[in-house]
Amino acid sequence: MKKRIVRITAALCAAALLAGCGSISSKDGGYYTTEAAAQESYNYDSVAGSVDSGLVPENAAEAATDETAQKIIYNASLSMESTDFDTTREALMTAVEANGAWLESTSLYGTEKDHDRTADYTVRVPVGSYRAFLAAVGDAGSVLNISESAENITSSYIDVQARLSALETQRDRLNALADQAETTADLLEIESQLSDVQYQLENYTRQLRSMDQQVSYSTVDIYLREVATLTPTGVTFGERIADAFGGGWDAFVGFLQGLVIALVYLWPVLLIAVAVVFILRKVWKKRPKKEKLPKPAQTPPPAEYPVKLGDEPKPKY
Repeated sequence: MKKRIVRITAALCAAALLAGCGSISSKDGGYYTTEAAAQESYNYDSVAGSVDSGLVPENAAEAATDETAQKIIYNASLSMESTDFDTTREALMTAVEANGAWLESTSLYGTEKDHDRTADYTVRVPVGSYRAFLAAVGDAGSVLNISESAENITSSYIDVQARLSALETQRDRLNALADQAETTADLLEIESQLSDVQYQLENYTRQLRSMDQQVSYSTVDIYLREVATLTPTGVTFGERIADAFGGGWDAFVGFLQGLVIALVYLWPVLLIAVAVVFILRKVWKKRPKKEKLPKPAQTPPPAEYPVKLGDEPKPKY
C-alpha cells in the first residue's frame, strides 16, 4: 500500500515538473513579457484622405493567422475636427461597417445648439482592413495628427502555448493514473490534481484567445471635435495673418452676439434695476436741503502796545 502511494506521488511530481517547462512570468494568470516592435507618430496636414499607416504591412491579415509568423498587436490614435459634425460622424460609422469593424466604446459631449460637440470612439478593426479604415477616416474629416504603435507578443504567445501543451500532457497522465487507482484515497488525490490542472488549462486558453483577438483586430481610438473653422496647417505667414484677422473679427461678432443674448436673458433684472435707480433719484431730489449756518464773526486780535524802556520786569533774587 505504501509503495503504491509512493509511486503515485512520484508520478504526480514528474507531471508537475513537466508542466513547469516553458513557464512564463505571470501575475493573476496573465502574461506580461512583451516586446515593443515600434512606435511612430505623425502630424498630417488637414487634408482629407491623407491618412495612411506607417507600420502595418500589406500582408498583415495573413500574418495574423499564420502560426509561424510574428504575433504583433497594432494600435492607432487619431485626432480630427470637422465643421459638419453630423456628416463626419455618419461617414465614420459607414467606414466602421464597410471594413467589418465594430465599436468597442463611444461617447458624445456638447450640444448642437452651442456648436461645441466632441466625440470619442474606440473601434476594433480587422488587421486586414486597418489601412483601408484609416484612409476612410481621412476622407471623413480633417485629421490633425495620428500616432501608431506595434507591440510584439510573439515570445509571450509561444510561452503560453508551451504551458498549455505541458498542462495537457499532465492532464492525460493524471487521467491514466486515475484509471489505475485502486483505493478511494488515491482517486481523491488524483482528482484534486486534475481540478487544478483543468483550471490552469482554462485560464491559459482564455489568454491565448485574447492574444489572438488582439492580433487579429487592431484598436483605433478616434477623437472628433466640432469647430467653426478648420485649424490651418502648412500655410504661409501671410495666410496665417489673414486667418488671424478673420478669426479676430469672428470672435468680435461672437462676443457681440453673446452680449445681446445675455441682455435678453437678463431683461427682468435690468428692468428692476432701472426702476430702483429711478425711484432712488426721485427720493433723493425730494429730500430738503440743509440750511447753511452763518460763519461766526472773528474778533480782532488785541492791539499790541509798545514797551517803554525801564518798564521791563525786574528779575527777583
